[in-house]
Order: sequence, then C-alpha cells, then structure tokens
Amino acid sequence: MLSGNTGVRNAYAGYDRWFQEQDPARLTTKMSDAESVFRKTGITFAVYGQEEAAERLIPFDIVPRILSGSEWRRLTQGIEQRVQALNAFLDDIYHRQEILKSGRVPRSLIAGNEAFLPEMVGVRPPAGVYTHIIGVDIVRTGENDFFVLEDNARTPSGVSYMLENRETMMQLFPELFQQIKVRPVENYPQLLRRSLAATKPQSAPDRPTIAVLTPGSFNSAYFEHAFLADQMGVELVEGSDLRVVDGHVAMRTTEGYKQIDVLYRRVDDAYLDPLTFRPDSALGVPGIMDVYRAGNITIANAPGTGISDDKAIYSYMPEIVEFYTGRKAILGNIPTWRCSEEDSLKYVLEHLEELVVKEVHGSGGYGMLVGPAASQKECEAFAAKLKAKPHNYIAQPTLSLSTCPILTEKGLAPRHVDLRPFVLVSDRIQIVPGGLTRVALKEGSLVVNSSQGGGTKDTWVLDD
Repeated sequence: MLSGNTGVRNAYAGYDRWFQEQDPARLTTKMSDAESVFRKTGITFAVYGQEEAAERLIPFDIVPRILSGSEWRRLTQGIEQRVQALNAFLDDIYHRQEILKSGRVPRSLIAGNEAFLPEMVGVRPPAGVYTHIIGVDIVRTGENDFFVLEDNARTPSGVSYMLENRETMMQLFPELFQQIKVRPVENYPQLLRRSLAATKPQSAPDRPTIAVLTPGSFNSAYFEHAFLADQMGVELVEGSDLRVVDGHVAMRTTEGYKQIDVLYRRVDDAYLDPLTFRPDSALGVPGIMDVYRAGNITIANAPGTGISDDKAIYSYMPEIVEFYTGRKAILGNIPTWRCSEEDSLKYVLEHLEELVVKEVHGSGGYGMLVGPAASQKECEAFAAKLKAKPHNYIAQPTLSLSTCPILTEKGLAPRHVDLRPFVLVSDRIQIVPGGLTRVALKEGSLVVNSSQGGGTKDTWVLDD
C-alpha cells in the first residue's frame, strides 16, 4: 500500500482517501460484522487431525488487496502462457512424450511418479482439455517482480472464498464500490458453467447435464462444493448417487437415472473409480474410467493432471513453457533445489536453517519446514527425513514476500500475502480479474494457508 519513496501507491490512492476519513471504532465493528456474515453463511473449512475444532471460520480481513489494471494485464499474460504450456505438457506426456525424448525433462521424473497415471496414456479428453480449472499461486517480491509459487492443476480450491469475500465487502462498504471502479468477480459461477459445457463430449446434447462430484460433507472443502453447485444451478452428487448405465454415467433422480455429460469432480484420482484405482474407494463410480476412455463423459479436471503440479516438475516449468510456446516464461519460477540430486541434497542439508523445504506431493502447508522459523531440533528431525527419502522433497529460498496491510487493534499493520488467480480453460482461456489473496495473520509469518493460521482478503483489480 505504501511506497518507501512516494507515499501511497497509485492503486491504493482512492482507498487511502476513504480510509483516512473512517472512524476506527466503525471499522472494528465492521470486522465483527464480517465474522457474523461468514458464520451465518456457514463459510468454514475443516482442519484434519485436530480434535478441538474440526470446523473453523476462515479469518477474513476487511482491508482489500489492490492491483492496478496494468499490473493485472502483465500477470494475465504470464498466466495464460503458463496454462497453455501445462495443457500441452499433459497432452504430450500421455501421448508422444516429445519433451522426454528431447531430454528437457528427465524420463525418471515421470515414470517413477505416483501422480502419473498409466491408465491415461493414449487417452485424449473431450475438447482436448486436461486442466479445466487451474489455481496459480503467485508471490510478489518487488514492485514489478511476480513469481509462480506453485501450480494447482488437480482440484484447486478457494474460489468460493474469493466470491464470498467480495459479497461481504459489498455488503459492509457499498460506498467504496461507488467511489472506486473495481472489476467484478461475481460472474465466475456462470463463466465456470459455460466453460465446462464447452468441453462436453461430442455425443452430448447442446445443453449438457453438468454435476459436481463431492467426497461428502466431511471433506474440508465441502462448503465450496455445495456453493459452486448451487451457484451454477447444477446437481451436487456423491459417488453413491451415480452408476454406469448403457455406457454413460447417470445420476439417481426421483424419475430414475439421468445421464451426466460433464462431471466437475472434487475427488482425488485414487478414489475416482474402484475398478481402476483403489478398490476400497466408496467415493467414486465403478466403471467411470471405461466411460471416460470411450469419450462419453468429460471429467474436470482430467485424471492424471496431478503430474503437472508436482513440485519436482515445477522446477522444470521454465523449460516446459519454452518447449511448448517457443518463448521464455513471462512469469518466473522460484529457484528450486531438487533433493533427489546429490549436489542439491548436500546444499540443502548444509543450509536447512535458511530454506523452505516441501514435500513433492504436499499441499495445504503440511509436511514442510520453514528453516528460519524452525528450532535446531526440528531441523535435525527434518534432515533425517530428507536423508531417508530425498526424492520426496524440494527446497526453495526464503523469499522476501510482499506485504499488504491488515486491520489490527493498533491500526494498519503489514502482513505477508500470496495470490491465487483462478483460470478457466475450454476453447479459450478466461481469468477472473482478482483471485484469492491469502494472508499470514501472524506477524512475521510466511505461511498463508488457512490450515496453518492464515486468512483471506478481497482482491481488487482496478478498472483503469
């Protein structure tokens, strides 16, 4: 919000003028009002493995994160390029494997990877789209320095918080949106529905039947599954509601079974089809992979997309982008040490207290070590894990992440943030102007995940 040289940055000028006129007591009240809105709406997330509050409210800060139109245009160019490369990469590794033959990506990284599904080799999804919905996590380290922290190409979550954050801000501060031209995000559910419909199987009717597949109400993101199904006007189904009928997937209704053409699944690959993957899965649909291979249903995102957001693959993204687009990556990667490589492992073990170490398949902030915040005992324990399974980890430097203000009892205070824009892929790429800003509410913390004590903010892209 503030520049060291010029005071308030241009993007925040209108908001700052409004903020200076506000009574601090009113803003404190509005913070409580926001919590009440979230509580009434039921916007919660589950924290696995913690008995004392399985369902929690996600903390929300009322100071928006603001990006200028020009900043957003630069970001979207880089995101579009990256998403095109991700889809091309997935199509290639499940078919001709040209990037492996060229030596740009090691074959061992694919062949020995649990996220790579041999069952998808030779299968081309309807409309040729693998990653229908992508969440690209972006961090900022300087005025014009944006980097991709990770790609979320399996079942990215958080878009419901983006929508509810905006709805809450418009309820609390309608005058702000009259004074400042902020680009809308409310149409995301309609865009999502149209985008999914555009990837329907060729044999499907012009108005395909779409459904959202959820693991059920005990899943940490169940609120989002129900929210999106409701907002799109489609059915929310569980595996037990579905069966294969005459070569198609059908859902149980009061009038019998009805064919589904597009299934937006929020169930992991391993649980999708007990006849193909885990036989003990009660969350999926027996035989759905046969229907999929026959081209009679669209599964979004496609099975096997997890290989493209694997953190070891991430370290090769600059090469992947250049290989498929013919141009250097617009958005850079964070320098990454692959612990599977002997020299890298040696460096990481010698500099653990300076680095962030992550599991290759990890998510949600679990299974990671933030060196500067860890004790010597924690570093020693993690070093033992690294030596036992080096291929399971990557390491990155501790970045000087950008900060945005949050409202505290003493006024505005800086906290570290990242940004997850949401990308829709069909016959075109659409990026909703904004995304989910996650904020580390603890002073000095770099971990923004809600499961690790982080919160969220509304993200404004100015219409300039």
